[in-house]
Amino acid sequence: MVTLDRFAFSSFSAFLTDLKVLVKIRLSISVVFSAIAGYLLAADPFSFADLLFLSCGGLALVSASNAFNQVIERKLDAKMQRTQLRPLVTQKMSVSFAMVVAVSLTLLGTAMLFVLNFKTAFFGLLSVVMYVAAYTPLKTRTPLSVFVGAFPGAIPFMLGWVGATNQFGIEAGTLFMIQFFWQFPHFWSLGWILHEDYQRGGFKMLPTGDRDRKTAFQIVVYALWTIVTSIVPVFGFTGALQLSVYSALLIFALGIYMLLPALKLVQTLELRYAKSLMLRSVIYLTLIQLIYVLDRFFIS
Repeated sequence: MVTLDRFAFSSFSAFLTDLKVLVKIRLSISVVFSAIAGYLLAADPFSFADLLFLSCGGLALVSASNAFNQVIERKLDAKMQRTQLRPLVTQKMSVSFAMVVAVSLTLLGTAMLFVLNFKTAFFGLLSVVMYVAAYTPLKTRTPLSVFVGAFPGAIPFMLGWVGATNQFGIEAGTLFMIQFFWQFPHFWSLGWILHEDYQRGGFKMLPTGDRDRKTAFQIVVYALWTIVTSIVPVFGFTGALQLSVYSALLIFALGIYMLLPALKLVQTLELRYAKSLMLRSVIYLTLIQLIYVLDRFFIS
């Protein structure tokens, strides 16, 4: 009986592990962090219940997108080293079960965001549709897939603002643009690092199709746009979204910290600088969102 219990626990634990891989749970949680930051920037008054619906609904929709993506790309995932052990590739999980998970999470997430307001549910569902129906199939056809994917990828930060205010104006638009531009240096540096693996899967992730100076130059351009849009609220024409001079200077310094390896990449085309940029881009987005929130409550 003890052996059976241990076996059952081990099987359930393995199932949970496969489920977490299917929905990319760590990535999904990091995306929801952006939505929470956007909510905290706008909430007045703060509602823990609304924040809970936003967080859980957002997590469900991001997880659904990842599950749909793995269903569609399972044959391509089998060709790449970093994805060949995913549960649909190894057949530890059936495609039909994965689809049930994806559809259920989509319905659940949309319903939870609808509790906040219709606009939040609409943008949340739109992100799933664009990610699954546009970005995913384009990845094997054109490097412009990164541009298309930047739209659903930029929604979470502004989704929190919309969830708190039921308004999509210049404030939400600014938050959208920050995360929109940020995705290019982030995903192109990742595409640089995983270039050979992406080629095995047939994915076209770099703007020129190769790790060349033109690609590196475009990474620098979009990194600069990311920095510029991140400090725009300091100039006072983004409505209720404001930023103090102190915070803008700190964000600018973080932007230079992110930009330096991109400049080195243009000069040398060395892989180590792409790795540094990818890591620093994650640090940058996380810290500037924290700075925005802290600035609202303690400085502005």
